[in-house]
Amino acid sequence: MMRRRCSSSSGHGGHQLILCWLVIACSWVAVARAQAQKPAGATTDPVEVAALNAILGRWGTKPPKTWNITGGDPCTGTAVDDTDIDNNPIVNPGIKCDCTFNNNTVCRIVKLYVSSPEPNLSSRLHARRVYALNVVGQIPAELEKLTHLANLSLAINPLSGPLPKELGNLTNLISLGISLNNFTGNLPEELGNLTKLEQMYIDSSGFSGPFPSTISKLKKLKILWISDNDFTGKIPDFIGSLTNLEDLRIGDIVNGSSSLAFISNLTSLNVLILRNCKISDNLGAYSTFRTKLPTARHSLFPRFSGISVRGLDNTVYEADATSLGAASYYVTGQTRWGISNVGKFNEAPNGSYLMYSSQQFQNALDSELFQTARMSPSSLRYYGLGLENGNYTVLLQFAEFAYPDTKTWQSIGRRVFDIYVQGDLKEKNFDVRKTAGGKSFIAVNKRYNATVSKNFLEIHLFWAGKGTCCIPTQGYYGPMISALSITPNFTPTVRNGVPKKKSKAGVIAGIVIGASVIGSAALLGIFVLVKKRRKAARQQEELYNLVGRPNIFSSAELKLATDNFSSQNVIGEGGYGPVYKGKLPDGRIIAVKQLSQSSHQGKSEFVTEVATISAVQHKNLVKLYGCCIDSSTPLLVYEYLENGSLDRALFGHGSLNLDWPTRFEIILGIARGITYLHEESSIRIVHRDIKASNVLLDTDLNPKISDFGLAKLYDEKKTHISTKIAGTFGYLAPEYAMRGHLTEKADVFAFGVVALETVAGRSNTDNSLDNDKIYLFEWAWGLYEREQGIKIVDPKLDEFDSEEASRVIYAALLCTQGSPHQRPPMSRVLAILTGDIEMTEMLTKPSYITEWQLRGGNTSYVSSNYSSGSTTGEFREQRETSPLTPSPTITRVTYDGRLYNVWLVPFLIPVATHGH
Repeated sequence: MMRRRCSSSSGHGGHQLILCWLVIACSWVAVARAQAQKPAGATTDPVEVAALNAILGRWGTKPPKTWNITGGDPCTGTAVDDTDIDNNPIVNPGIKCDCTFNNNTVCRIVKLYVSSPEPNLSSRLHARRVYALNVVGQIPAELEKLTHLANLSLAINPLSGPLPKELGNLTNLISLGISLNNFTGNLPEELGNLTKLEQMYIDSSGFSGPFPSTISKLKKLKILWISDNDFTGKIPDFIGSLTNLEDLRIGDIVNGSSSLAFISNLTSLNVLILRNCKISDNLGAYSTFRTKLPTARHSLFPRFSGISVRGLDNTVYEADATSLGAASYYVTGQTRWGISNVGKFNEAPNGSYLMYSSQQFQNALDSELFQTARMSPSSLRYYGLGLENGNYTVLLQFAEFAYPDTKTWQSIGRRVFDIYVQGDLKEKNFDVRKTAGGKSFIAVNKRYNATVSKNFLEIHLFWAGKGTCCIPTQGYYGPMISALSITPNFTPTVRNGVPKKKSKAGVIAGIVIGASVIGSAALLGIFVLVKKRRKAARQQEELYNLVGRPNIFSSAELKLATDNFSSQNVIGEGGYGPVYKGKLPDGRIIAVKQLSQSSHQGKSEFVTEVATISAVQHKNLVKLYGCCIDSSTPLLVYEYLENGSLDRALFGHGSLNLDWPTRFEIILGIARGITYLHEESSIRIVHRDIKASNVLLDTDLNPKISDFGLAKLYDEKKTHISTKIAGTFGYLAPEYAMRGHLTEKADVFAFGVVALETVAGRSNTDNSLDNDKIYLFEWAWGLYEREQGIKIVDPKLDEFDSEEASRVIYAALLCTQGSPHQRPPMSRVLAILTGDIEMTEMLTKPSYITEWQLRGGNTSYVSSNYSSGSTTGEFREQRETSPLTPSPTITRVTYDGRLYNVWLVPFLIPVATHGH
């Protein structure tokens, strides 16, 4: 049995796209005129005011308060001044007026702007703006009253019904866009009246019948898009008379054989797209295609890896482990599968051939199989190599990702392609979403029988030019598949494993013997190269075997996402090194953590972190999207948290002004996250570096714990680990800082520090304050002993819940007791915070607070003769040292009462880190 999974974290959703316009711009000349100040005494044409009211009323759109529409004169303020209304949330909807009519006494509307309700839609574009309203119904007849409109587009809306012939009265139109709608019927002949038209977008709009001959009157047309409709007949010859055409896109005209002779006249043509058309002659016969059209160069993307998936039926799906370019072929290293791709996504220069979704899929036993998929702009083939001859069952697994199940413009999208198995057409015009009952995120399985006669099987997914091309983004079309499998319908006579590689002893011997003539230096170089390659292969295999199965990114993808790791994108310095902000092609904003060589950490630590984070999932833990190991320094790819770290929110520049309810929820969220790590995760984890800068806040200010670079896994049976100190001073528990004695109680201590900082709105040390307040815990304990603990609450808070604040302060002081035995587990801390457990235990000031005071507030912890059996956590001896002093290379591990010596490589930990 052979299994295959198309896998990568790169998605589809972030491609920059070019969509047609809702009501784009006014004419080039009219814009300048409209921006002139309104002459005294000029008023808006009442007919246009009434029409504007009717249009907005039909679409359920309210005019902004700045419009004087009830007074009959909306051409005021931003409508006549120099304010740019495009993508301006303050002016939405917006208009621009020209008040030079009738000797500067009448204003007419020349531009109407209604932006998309989706806040990030317009930001996806650079070259052109997108205006979409998601309006439902038909085009209001009142639109014809706006006779001076220069640019009109009703694109990407679920509009329906026939296109009103009254549009032909808008004779000042320069651009008309009605793409991506659900219209019915023919194009009206009256569109031929729009003789000033330069741009016409009518693709994917549902039109049928013949293409009106009156379009031949539009001699100024430069752009004409008419694909993905149901027009009858052949490609009209009169298109050849539109000699100003620069961009022509025709598709789905198949019920008549068409000649391309008309192309000879289009000497200005730069873009020609023919989708699913019956062409009777050869493109190369026309000089236009030999001299005028520019040639494009496409670079192949570097290879990157993928991770296999084991299904619930214990079937292992191998990873589709390559990023294919515009025309490429790849065979896996195990030579069981081959894959080829042909085509480049149109107008999506950074288009990805792989997609990702974190949603759960219905009708699927193994939802994870469908969370990644491979997409191709034209032709995608999979080859089964070395199969035993016989009959097989081919299972192809699909699911649609991006078309929402709502009545919006995005739901209009259609993906249509053909399926061939062993050269036989199995599905014509296969639509994944339609097959799933018109729903996205539903798994669709297609099974076919196939005969293998020459140890070779081919699966071909082919896009014939049908369906939409630009929903929800430009370049979102073509065949797509999530996973496939081939199962024999007979008892195999050969094993299904990977054939063992032939011995390379002869080759190596030949190299060695030949190199000996050149010299020993070359011989040494060969052995070093072989050793490095073997080591790299072992590290790669180790990564593939991780339980968490992280997604693998290529270094090229991450360089593109971060502008080649530009210093302008650095958002912090994590435990491994710098952290960069980036944007993936699917639109996801990411944080890329770079493993710094100066951190003295190699790939083994990196692999451990990937395994750890991938294996745990919780709403209060930062999500790991994947990693990259083919760069000079390994990289981790995390979700990006918009509101940064907690320390910056509390006491950094440009704080978020967190009120008490938000702070209390943040404290609870941190507690829940640590509780999960300690007690609920299948892998028991000590974080080792809980601190305010390692707590990140999402858009809703929910806290998420980040930076597992210092995390240490340990077995359930172990009571503690004596190990290298790895953390940030000010948050380190005494026993960990002095002796490297690590248990989950070190995290409990650090949580107490973070909780108290959150309540007080300040860091644990602040030299700018009065002497008695410099050290947060000294001050807190002084207030607590005087029964004034509530005074530690941040004075910037206008109001707070005193009972909640008291519980947090009590829990924080309990968590920071000197002995780990006196600190409660995090589940108990959480119960105290929520009020499920009463605050009955009397707390006493830890001895380390007293020693700080005796030593002038020096809070450095170093190696000492700390007694692990002491219940008071007393320090017998302390000596000053640099916080970057390496720990000893041999430490002691207590395990089931026995002592073992283990070697630990010393490394340096920075005093403070920031970022992901």
